[in-house]
Amino acid sequence: MEFIINIIFWTLALYGLIEIIKNIIYIMTYTKFRADGIHFIIAVKNQEDEIEGFIRSTLFKVLYGKEDYLKNIMLVDLDSSDNTKVIAKKLEKEYDCLKVLNWKECKEIIDNVKNV
Repeated sequence: MEFIINIIFWTLALYGLIEIIKNIIYIMTYTKFRADGIHFIIAVKNQEDEIEGFIRSTLFKVLYGKEDYLKNIMLVDLDSSDNTKVIAKKLEKEYDCLKVLNWKECKEIIDNVKNV
């Protein structure tokens, strides 16, 4: 039974990796968006228990050593009813690359990507 679960897990993981690679190739080939750095958009809603650990681990594990390439992490709050935005604002003060936005501000930035 464990073998079957592992096969399913690794099949889905491989499929996800292939989809990510396809999307990156599509973005770089067929759109006008040419980034001169790494940009992340993270959408959150009511994640006060998880957001701080997630952001810190993302910065440490994924981006450690690539600070020159990292331009912006946009943390988009989707109208949380808990303290998610307060915690995110605290993290924004600690990390220069982190910007906390609401979903309307994020949409405006995305709509104007081709104009930049």
